[in-house]
Amino acid sequence: MSTKNEMVEVNGRRYARPQAPVVVLCIDGCEPDYITQAIQAGEAPYLQRMLAAGSSLIGDCVVPSFTNPNNVSIVTGVPPAVHGICGNFFYDVEADREVMMNDPEYLRAPTLLAAFADAGASVAAVTAKDKLRTMLGHKLKGICFSAEKADQATLADSGIDGVLQLVGKPVPSVYSAGLSEFVFAAGVRLLQTRRPDLMYLSTTDYVQHKCAPGTLEANAFYRMMDGYLQQLDAAGAVIGLTADHGMSPKTDAAGNPRVIYLQQLLDAQLGAGHARVILPITDPYVVHHGALGSFATIYVPAAERARAQQALQAVPGVDLVLTRDEAVQRFELAGDRIGDLVVVSDHLTVLGTSEAKHDLSGLTVPLRSHGGISEQKVPLLFNRTLQGVDPARRLRNFDVFDLALNHVVHR
Repeated sequence: MSTKNEMVEVNGRRYARPQAPVVVLCIDGCEPDYITQAIQAGEAPYLQRMLAAGSSLIGDCVVPSFTNPNNVSIVTGVPPAVHGICGNFFYDVEADREVMMNDPEYLRAPTLLAAFADAGASVAAVTAKDKLRTMLGHKLKGICFSAEKADQATLADSGIDGVLQLVGKPVPSVYSAGLSEFVFAAGVRLLQTRRPDLMYLSTTDYVQHKCAPGTLEANAFYRMMDGYLQQLDAAGAVIGLTADHGMSPKTDAAGNPRVIYLQQLLDAQLGAGHARVILPITDPYVVHHGALGSFATIYVPAAERARAQQALQAVPGVDLVLTRDEAVQRFELAGDRIGDLVVVSDHLTVLGTSEAKHDLSGLTVPLRSHGGISEQKVPLLFNRTLQGVDPARRLRNFDVFDLALNHVVHR
Protein backbone atom coordinates (compact mmCIF):
# COMPACT_ATOMS: atom_id res chain seq x y z
CA MET A 1 0.00 0.00 0.00
CA SER A 2 0.96 3.64 -0.23
CA THR A 3 2.52 5.62 2.58
CA LYS A 4 0.78 5.36 5.90
CA ASN A 5 -0.01 9.07 6.22
CA GLU A 6 -2.21 9.12 3.11
CA MET A 7 -5.94 9.10 3.79
CA VAL A 8 -8.93 7.65 1.98
CA GLU A 9 -12.02 9.85 1.98
CA VAL A 10 -15.52 8.47 1.54
CA ASN A 11 -18.93 9.90 2.46
CA GLY A 12 -17.33 12.91 4.12
CA ARG A 13 -15.13 10.85 6.46
CA ARG A 14 -11.37 10.32 6.20
CA TYR A 15 -9.68 7.01 7.01
CA ALA A 16 -5.99 6.20 7.44
CA ARG A 17 -4.61 3.42 5.30
CA PRO A 18 -4.00 0.19 7.25
CA GLN A 19 -0.53 -0.26 8.76
CA ALA A 20 -1.40 -3.92 9.41
CA PRO A 21 -4.30 -6.04 8.12
CA VAL A 22 -7.55 -4.70 9.58
CA VAL A 23 -10.43 -7.14 10.14
CA VAL A 24 -13.80 -5.72 11.12
CA LEU A 25 -16.44 -8.21 12.27
CA CYS A 26 -20.17 -7.64 12.56
CA ILE A 27 -21.50 -10.33 14.91
CA ASP A 28 -25.20 -10.41 14.09
CA GLY A 29 -27.48 -10.02 17.11
CA CYS A 30 -24.58 -9.72 19.57
CA GLU A 31 -25.84 -7.77 22.54
CA PRO A 32 -22.89 -7.14 24.88
CA ASP A 33 -24.15 -9.61 27.48
CA TYR A 34 -23.36 -12.57 25.19
CA ILE A 35 -19.68 -11.73 25.43
CA THR A 36 -19.84 -11.02 29.16
CA GLN A 37 -21.58 -14.31 29.91
CA ALA A 38 -19.23 -16.37 27.73
CA ILE A 39 -16.20 -14.84 29.45
CA GLN A 40 -17.64 -15.41 32.90
CA ALA A 41 -18.28 -19.06 31.99
CA GLY A 42 -14.65 -19.45 30.96
CA GLU A 43 -15.62 -20.12 27.36
CA ALA A 44 -13.92 -17.15 25.72
CA PRO A 45 -10.33 -16.75 26.90
CA TYR A 46 -9.23 -14.74 23.87
CA LEU A 47 -12.14 -12.29 24.24
CA GLN A 48 -11.16 -11.94 27.89
CA ARG A 49 -7.64 -11.00 26.80
CA MET A 50 -9.08 -8.52 24.29
CA LEU A 51 -10.94 -6.78 27.10
CA ALA A 52 -7.82 -6.70 29.25
CA ALA A 53 -5.25 -5.66 26.64
CA GLY A 54 -7.36 -3.94 24.00
CA SER A 55 -10.34 -1.60 24.13
CA SER A 56 -13.94 -2.33 25.05
CA LEU A 57 -16.62 0.28 24.35
CA ILE A 58 -20.38 0.31 23.88
CA GLY A 59 -22.02 1.98 20.91
CA ASP A 60 -25.45 2.49 19.42
CA CYS A 61 -26.63 0.75 16.30
CA VAL A 62 -28.98 2.27 13.75
CA VAL A 63 -32.73 2.14 14.45
CA PRO A 64 -34.45 0.19 12.99
CA SER A 65 -32.08 -2.30 14.58
CA PHE A 66 -32.19 -4.71 11.64
CA THR A 67 -29.49 -6.39 9.56
CA ASN A 68 -29.47 -4.50 6.27
CA PRO A 69 -29.51 -0.88 7.49
CA ASN A 70 -26.82 -1.60 10.05
CA ASN A 71 -24.46 -3.61 7.86
CA VAL A 72 -24.72 -0.93 5.18
CA SER A 73 -24.16 1.79 7.79
CA ILE A 74 -21.02 0.00 8.99
CA VAL A 75 -19.50 -0.32 5.51
CA THR A 76 -20.41 3.23 4.48
CA GLY A 77 -19.63 4.91 7.81
CA VAL A 78 -22.87 6.91 7.68
CA PRO A 79 -26.53 6.53 8.77
CA PRO A 80 -29.49 5.57 6.53
CA ALA A 81 -30.31 9.23 5.86
CA VAL A 82 -27.18 9.21 3.69
CA HIS A 83 -27.02 5.66 2.28
CA GLY A 84 -30.78 5.14 1.92
CA ILE A 85 -31.19 1.61 3.32
CA CYS A 86 -33.81 1.89 6.07
CA GLY A 87 -34.75 -1.76 6.46
CA ASN A 88 -34.59 -5.21 4.91
CA PHE A 89 -37.90 -4.52 3.17
CA PHE A 90 -39.85 -1.40 2.16
CA TYR A 91 -42.74 0.00 0.16
CA ASP A 92 -41.56 1.56 -3.10
CA VAL A 93 -44.19 4.28 -3.44
CA GLU A 94 -43.29 5.22 -7.02
CA ALA A 95 -43.48 1.62 -8.21
CA ASP A 96 -46.40 0.81 -5.87
CA ARG A 97 -44.82 -2.43 -4.70
CA GLU A 98 -43.33 -3.91 -1.55
CA VAL A 99 -39.76 -5.04 -2.19
CA MET A 100 -36.62 -6.39 -0.55
CA MET A 101 -33.81 -3.84 -0.17
CA ASN A 102 -31.11 -6.28 -1.28
CA ASP A 103 -30.30 -4.68 -4.61
CA PRO A 104 -27.46 -2.15 -4.79
CA GLU A 105 -29.71 0.07 -6.93
CA TYR A 106 -31.17 1.27 -3.62
CA LEU A 107 -27.77 2.38 -2.29
CA ARG A 108 -27.24 6.14 -2.26
CA ALA A 109 -23.65 6.16 -1.00
CA PRO A 110 -20.46 4.27 -1.89
CA THR A 111 -18.94 1.80 0.56
CA LEU A 112 -15.59 2.40 2.17
CA LEU A 113 -14.68 -1.14 1.06
CA ALA A 114 -14.94 -0.06 -2.59
CA ALA A 115 -13.22 3.26 -1.85
CA PHE A 116 -10.21 1.53 -0.27
CA ALA A 117 -9.99 -0.92 -3.17
CA ASP A 118 -10.09 1.98 -5.62
CA ALA A 119 -7.26 3.58 -3.62
CA GLY A 120 -5.09 0.49 -4.11
CA ALA A 121 -5.87 -1.59 -1.02
CA SER A 122 -6.62 -5.29 -1.23
CA VAL A 123 -10.11 -5.80 0.22
CA ALA A 124 -12.25 -8.82 1.09
CA ALA A 125 -15.78 -9.17 2.44
CA VAL A 126 -17.51 -12.36 3.57
CA THR A 127 -21.14 -12.42 4.68
CA ALA A 128 -23.22 -15.29 6.04
CA LYS A 129 -26.43 -14.75 4.07
CA ASP A 130 -26.37 -13.98 0.39
CA LYS A 131 -28.92 -11.17 0.83
CA LEU A 132 -26.11 -8.79 1.85
CA ARG A 133 -23.46 -9.81 -0.65
CA THR A 134 -24.46 -7.58 -3.55
CA MET A 135 -24.69 -4.45 -1.41
CA LEU A 136 -21.48 -5.09 0.53
CA GLY A 137 -19.70 -5.86 -2.71
CA HIS A 138 -21.15 -2.99 -4.74
CA LYS A 139 -18.41 -1.71 -7.09
CA LEU A 140 -15.81 -3.52 -4.98
CA LYS A 141 -12.69 -4.50 -6.91
CA GLY A 142 -11.84 -7.31 -4.54
CA ILE A 143 -13.21 -10.47 -2.95
CA CYS A 144 -16.83 -10.68 -1.82
CA PHE A 145 -18.86 -13.86 -1.30
CA SER A 146 -21.46 -15.36 1.04
CA ALA A 147 -21.21 -18.52 3.12
CA GLU A 148 -24.72 -19.43 1.95
CA LYS A 149 -23.60 -19.66 -1.70
CA ALA A 150 -19.86 -20.13 -1.28
CA ASP A 151 -19.90 -22.96 -3.82
CA GLN A 152 -21.15 -20.55 -6.48
CA ALA A 153 -18.40 -17.93 -6.04
CA THR A 154 -16.39 -17.29 -9.20
CA LEU A 155 -13.50 -15.01 -10.11
CA ALA A 156 -15.85 -13.05 -12.36
CA ASP A 157 -18.56 -12.23 -9.81
CA SER A 158 -16.84 -12.71 -6.44
CA GLY A 159 -13.16 -12.11 -7.07
CA ILE A 160 -12.36 -15.66 -5.99
CA ASP A 161 -13.13 -19.26 -6.84
CA GLY A 162 -12.52 -22.56 -5.08
CA VAL A 163 -13.88 -21.19 -1.79
CA LEU A 164 -14.90 -24.58 -0.40
CA GLN A 165 -11.42 -25.95 -1.02
CA LEU A 166 -9.85 -22.86 0.56
CA VAL A 167 -12.01 -23.02 3.69
CA GLY A 168 -12.10 -26.81 3.94
CA LYS A 169 -15.79 -26.92 4.82
CA PRO A 170 -18.98 -27.74 2.87
CA VAL A 171 -21.73 -25.18 2.35
CA PRO A 172 -23.59 -25.02 5.68
CA SER A 173 -27.32 -24.84 6.29
CA VAL A 174 -28.60 -21.27 6.31
CA TYR A 175 -30.37 -22.10 9.59
CA SER A 176 -27.33 -23.13 11.60
CA ALA A 177 -24.44 -21.85 13.67
CA GLY A 178 -22.29 -23.38 10.94
CA LEU A 179 -23.18 -20.53 8.58
CA SER A 180 -21.41 -18.06 10.86
CA GLU A 181 -18.54 -20.47 11.51
CA PHE A 182 -17.94 -20.66 7.76
CA VAL A 183 -17.56 -16.85 7.73
CA PHE A 184 -14.96 -16.95 10.53
CA ALA A 185 -13.08 -19.85 8.94
CA ALA A 186 -13.08 -18.10 5.57
CA GLY A 187 -11.73 -14.93 7.15
CA VAL A 188 -8.87 -16.81 8.80
CA ARG A 189 -7.96 -18.62 5.58
CA LEU A 190 -8.12 -15.42 3.52
CA LEU A 191 -5.84 -13.69 6.01
CA GLN A 192 -3.42 -16.60 5.99
CA THR A 193 -3.34 -17.00 2.21
CA ARG A 194 -4.27 -13.63 0.63
CA ARG A 195 -3.56 -11.23 3.51
CA PRO A 196 -5.98 -8.47 2.46
CA ASP A 197 -5.32 -4.99 3.82
CA LEU A 198 -8.97 -4.64 4.84
CA MET A 199 -11.52 -7.36 5.52
CA TYR A 200 -15.17 -7.28 6.62
CA LEU A 201 -16.84 -10.38 8.09
CA SER A 202 -20.59 -10.43 8.78
CA THR A 203 -22.35 -13.34 10.49
CA THR A 204 -25.96 -14.44 11.01
CA ASP A 205 -28.04 -14.25 14.20
CA TYR A 206 -29.52 -17.76 14.01
CA VAL A 207 -28.08 -18.66 17.43
CA GLN A 208 -28.96 -15.31 19.04
CA HIS A 209 -32.59 -15.61 17.92
CA LYS A 210 -32.84 -18.98 19.64
CA CYS A 211 -30.53 -18.74 22.65
CA ALA A 212 -30.24 -16.17 25.43
CA PRO A 213 -26.86 -14.97 26.75
CA GLY A 214 -25.24 -17.48 29.07
CA THR A 215 -27.06 -20.54 27.76
CA LEU A 216 -24.99 -23.58 26.81
CA GLU A 217 -25.73 -23.09 23.11
CA ALA A 218 -24.87 -19.40 23.15
CA ASN A 219 -21.65 -20.00 25.06
CA ALA A 220 -20.70 -22.74 22.60
CA PHE A 221 -21.13 -20.27 19.74
CA TYR A 222 -18.90 -17.69 21.42
CA ARG A 223 -16.34 -20.39 22.27
CA MET A 224 -16.19 -21.25 18.57
CA MET A 225 -15.88 -17.56 17.64
CA ASP A 226 -13.19 -17.05 20.27
CA GLY A 227 -10.93 -19.61 18.61
CA TYR A 228 -11.15 -17.91 15.22
CA LEU A 229 -10.53 -14.47 16.73
CA GLN A 230 -7.39 -15.84 18.32
CA GLN A 231 -6.24 -17.10 14.91
CA LEU A 232 -6.89 -13.69 13.32
CA ASP A 233 -4.85 -12.06 16.07
CA ALA A 234 -2.02 -14.58 15.67
CA ALA A 235 -1.88 -13.72 11.96
CA GLY A 236 -1.20 -10.09 12.90
CA ALA A 237 -4.63 -8.51 12.33
CA VAL A 238 -6.02 -5.41 13.96
CA ILE A 239 -9.48 -6.62 15.03
CA GLY A 240 -12.55 -4.44 15.43
CA LEU A 241 -15.73 -6.22 16.53
CA THR A 242 -19.23 -4.81 16.65
CA ALA A 243 -22.82 -5.91 15.98
CA ASP A 244 -25.69 -4.85 13.77
CA HIS A 245 -28.13 -4.99 16.68
CA GLY A 246 -28.84 -6.64 20.01
CA MET A 247 -31.57 -9.15 20.80
CA SER A 248 -34.39 -9.35 23.34
CA PRO A 249 -36.95 -11.92 24.50
CA LYS A 250 -40.33 -10.95 23.04
CA THR A 251 -42.61 -13.06 25.21
CA ASP A 252 -44.95 -13.01 28.15
CA ALA A 253 -44.22 -14.81 31.42
CA ALA A 254 -45.41 -18.10 29.92
CA GLY A 255 -43.04 -17.81 26.98
CA ASN A 256 -45.72 -16.97 24.42
CA PRO A 257 -44.94 -14.30 21.79
CA ARG A 258 -46.18 -10.81 22.66
CA VAL A 259 -47.40 -9.48 19.33
CA ILE A 260 -49.32 -6.36 18.35
CA TYR A 261 -50.97 -6.96 14.98
CA LEU A 262 -50.99 -3.45 13.57
CA GLN A 263 -52.89 -4.07 10.33
CA GLN A 264 -55.73 -5.76 12.23
CA LEU A 265 -55.80 -2.93 14.74
CA LEU A 266 -55.87 -0.17 12.12
CA ASP A 267 -58.41 -1.97 9.94
CA ALA A 268 -60.70 -2.13 12.97
CA GLN A 269 -60.12 1.55 13.81
CA LEU A 270 -60.12 3.11 10.34
CA GLY A 271 -61.74 0.52 8.10
CA ALA A 272 -60.06 -1.93 5.76
CA GLY A 273 -57.81 -0.44 3.10
CA HIS A 274 -57.12 2.86 4.87
CA ALA A 275 -53.64 1.97 6.12
CA ARG A 276 -50.72 -0.09 4.84
CA VAL A 277 -48.36 -1.62 7.43
CA ILE A 278 -44.77 -2.43 6.38
CA LEU A 279 -42.50 -4.60 8.51
CA PRO A 280 -38.87 -3.79 7.61
CA ILE A 281 -37.58 -6.94 9.37
CA THR A 282 -39.06 -9.04 6.53
CA ASP A 283 -36.46 -11.02 4.59
CA PRO A 284 -36.23 -14.47 2.98
CA TYR A 285 -35.13 -16.05 6.29
CA VAL A 286 -38.16 -15.79 8.58
CA VAL A 287 -38.12 -19.21 10.26
CA HIS A 288 -36.49 -18.00 13.47
CA HIS A 289 -38.39 -14.72 13.85
CA GLY A 290 -41.63 -15.12 11.88
CA ALA A 291 -41.13 -11.63 10.34
CA LEU A 292 -41.86 -10.16 13.77
CA GLY A 293 -39.70 -7.26 14.95
CA SER A 294 -40.05 -4.13 17.04
CA PHE A 295 -40.18 -1.51 14.27
CA ALA A 296 -42.87 -0.85 11.67
CA THR A 297 -43.79 1.91 9.24
CA ILE A 298 -47.35 2.79 8.27
CA TYR A 299 -48.74 4.55 5.23
CA VAL A 300 -52.00 6.27 6.06
CA PRO A 301 -53.87 9.22 4.44
CA ALA A 302 -53.32 12.62 6.05
CA ALA A 303 -56.95 12.86 7.11
CA GLU A 304 -56.65 9.64 9.12
CA ARG A 305 -53.13 10.16 10.49
CA ALA A 306 -53.90 11.79 13.84
CA ARG A 307 -56.59 9.22 14.57
CA ALA A 308 -54.24 6.35 13.71
CA GLN A 309 -51.45 7.80 15.83
CA GLN A 310 -53.76 8.22 18.81
CA ALA A 311 -55.05 4.65 18.52
CA LEU A 312 -51.53 3.23 18.30
CA GLN A 313 -50.18 5.23 21.23
CA ALA A 314 -52.88 3.78 23.46
CA VAL A 315 -51.78 0.16 22.86
CA PRO A 316 -49.80 -1.49 25.69
CA GLY A 317 -46.37 -2.51 24.44
CA VAL A 318 -46.03 0.40 22.01
CA ASP A 319 -42.97 2.46 22.90
CA LEU A 320 -43.14 5.27 20.31
CA VAL A 321 -45.38 6.48 17.50
CA LEU A 322 -43.60 9.10 15.44
CA THR A 323 -44.50 11.07 12.35
CA ARG A 324 -42.23 10.68 9.33
CA ASP A 325 -40.43 13.95 10.08
CA GLU A 326 -39.94 13.01 13.74
CA ALA A 327 -38.54 9.60 12.78
CA VAL A 328 -36.19 11.11 10.18
CA GLN A 329 -34.86 13.53 12.78
CA ARG A 330 -34.55 11.05 15.66
CA PHE A 331 -33.23 8.00 13.79
CA GLU A 332 -31.43 9.62 10.82
CA LEU A 333 -33.58 7.86 8.23
CA ALA A 334 -34.34 8.54 4.57
CA GLY A 335 -37.80 10.13 4.65
CA ASP A 336 -38.90 8.81 1.27
CA ARG A 337 -38.34 5.21 2.34
CA ILE A 338 -40.42 5.10 5.51
CA GLY A 339 -44.13 5.51 6.08
CA ASP A 340 -46.20 8.42 7.33
CA LEU A 341 -45.95 6.97 10.84
CA VAL A 342 -43.23 4.92 12.51
CA VAL A 343 -44.08 2.56 15.39
CA VAL A 344 -41.50 1.18 17.80
CA SER A 345 -42.50 -1.41 20.39
CA ASP A 346 -40.93 -2.03 23.78
CA HIS A 347 -38.29 -4.60 24.73
CA LEU A 348 -40.80 -7.42 25.31
CA THR A 349 -43.09 -6.82 22.32
CA VAL A 350 -43.01 -7.29 18.55
CA LEU A 351 -45.12 -5.87 15.74
CA GLY A 352 -46.97 -7.84 13.08
CA THR A 353 -49.49 -7.14 10.34
CA SER A 354 -52.38 -9.58 10.83
CA GLU A 355 -52.31 -12.87 12.69
CA ALA A 356 -53.08 -14.94 9.60
CA LYS A 357 -50.02 -13.60 7.75
CA HIS A 358 -47.38 -14.74 10.24
CA ASP A 359 -46.33 -18.37 10.29
CA LEU A 360 -44.94 -19.02 13.76
CA SER A 361 -44.67 -22.78 13.32
CA GLY A 362 -40.90 -22.46 12.97
CA LEU A 363 -40.56 -20.98 16.45
CA THR A 364 -39.43 -24.06 18.34
CA VAL A 365 -38.22 -21.91 21.25
CA PRO A 366 -39.60 -18.71 22.83
CA LEU A 367 -39.38 -15.77 20.42
CA ARG A 368 -36.33 -13.52 20.55
CA SER A 369 -36.17 -10.60 18.15
CA HIS A 370 -35.02 -7.00 17.58
CA GLY A 371 -35.74 -3.79 15.72
CA GLY A 372 -36.39 -1.25 18.46
CA ILE A 373 -34.46 1.08 20.72
CA SER A 374 -34.14 -1.72 23.29
CA GLU A 375 -31.77 -3.58 20.93
CA GLN A 376 -29.61 -0.55 20.14
CA LYS A 377 -26.63 -1.15 22.45
CA VAL A 378 -23.83 -3.10 20.77
CA PRO A 379 -20.17 -3.84 21.55
CA LEU A 380 -17.22 -1.99 20.04
CA LEU A 381 -14.32 -4.25 20.92
CA PHE A 382 -10.72 -4.03 19.69
CA ASN A 383 -7.61 -6.12 20.21
CA ARG A 384 -5.48 -2.97 20.43
CA THR A 385 -5.78 0.10 22.62
CA LEU A 386 -7.29 3.26 21.16
CA GLN A 387 -6.11 6.83 21.42
CA GLY A 388 -7.63 10.20 20.67
CA VAL A 389 -11.28 9.16 21.08
CA ASP A 390 -13.34 12.00 22.55
CA PRO A 391 -14.95 10.60 25.74
CA ALA A 392 -18.02 12.76 25.08
CA ARG A 393 -18.52 11.36 21.58
CA ARG A 394 -21.61 9.27 20.94
CA LEU A 395 -20.19 6.10 19.43
CA ARG A 396 -22.07 4.20 16.76
CA ASN A 397 -21.46 0.77 15.31
CA PHE A 398 -20.70 2.51 12.01
CA ASP A 399 -17.71 4.18 13.69
CA VAL A 400 -15.90 0.83 13.89
CA PHE A 401 -13.75 1.40 10.78
CA ASP A 402 -12.88 4.91 11.96
CA LEU A 403 -11.77 3.55 15.33
CA ALA A 404 -9.84 0.62 13.85
CA LEU A 405 -8.09 2.70 11.19
CA ASN A 406 -7.69 6.12 12.81
CA HIS A 407 -7.44 5.49 16.56
CA VAL A 408 -5.68 2.14 17.10
CA VAL A 409 -2.29 2.22 18.80
CA HIS A 410 0.01 -0.01 16.75
CA ARG A 411 2.34 -2.39 18.50
